[in-house]
Amino acid sequence: MQKLMFSNGDSMPILGLGTWKATGEVVKQAVIDAVYLGYRHIDTATIYGNEAEIGEALSFLFEEGIVRREEMFITSKLWNNAHAPEDVLPALKDSLQKLNLEYLDLYLIHWPIAFRRDTPLPLGPEDFIPLLDLPIKDTWEQMENAKMMGLSRHIGVSNFSIRKLEPLLKNTRIVPEVNQVELHPLLQQNELFNFCKKNKVLLTAYSPLGSGDRSDKMKAKNEPSLFELPIIQEIAKKHEVHPAQILINWHIQRGISVIPKSATKRNIETNLLAAQLKLDTKDMQAISGLDKQYRFVTGKFWDMPEKGYQNVYDE
Repeated sequence: MQKLMFSNGDSMPILGLGTWKATGEVVKQAVIDAVYLGYRHIDTATIYGNEAEIGEALSFLFEEGIVRREEMFITSKLWNNAHAPEDVLPALKDSLQKLNLEYLDLYLIHWPIAFRRDTPLPLGPEDFIPLLDLPIKDTWEQMENAKMMGLSRHIGVSNFSIRKLEPLLKNTRIVPEVNQVELHPLLQQNELFNFCKKNKVLLTAYSPLGSGDRSDKMKAKNEPSLFELPIIQEIAKKHEVHPAQILINWHIQRGISVIPKSATKRNIETNLLAAQLKLDTKDMQAISGLDKQYRFVTGKFWDMPEKGYQNVYDE
């Protein structure tokens, strides 16, 4: 399995198992199946509500000797209601307890959005805290402390634009090591890709297959299917594989970590096999022409202009 390298020599498997929208026994079995098949990178988050089940799966795998802790790369994320400096470390420790781990490999600020402490999901403007009142830099200082304390080996962000990344690259003790964002052929984010590469920030792609199983409330009418894009189908036919494998391998060819979510053993294995493909120059050029700057996860659900939140991606 190809790996991406951190500045200190640590590595992150380029292909991981995403777990957004997978819960209960389903996600527990998915993690067990994934590790048996060869995955060593698991991505979760507080808001996914599945850390405890993933922790049960990991404990089983460690106790049975299927894999050692140091062979695994585990990511979780700080939710929006724990941005206050006094809440960051307790939130991380809570994730560690649920995951039955002593440390994370990567901890991310999930969104550049702040809620009140007692607000998992906001019901109105009163539940949002403006970033002028609770700056990201204050949250980030505690993320730095988490790394220095050994609670997370690496720290980063998610859903951050260049505009939001720049201050953290200039005025902090530890710069973000990873930025996890939506990426796929219809949203290639080339400017962000080049910026992160120049500044040695690793990228991780979420929703690389279009996240077709997300809530209908988050879907646009007549939104496109990545699997049904003619060029993707043509390249899949050429390589005699499923379109999902082309979509996954495209990220790997670009040097981007990718975390497709699946809850079935067959699809988990199919996704893993994508790492063995080798898209050629012609394939990559054809896919490069698909960019439409189209987002499946629009972020509009966070729009709250009266609290300073409008277009979280700064586009």
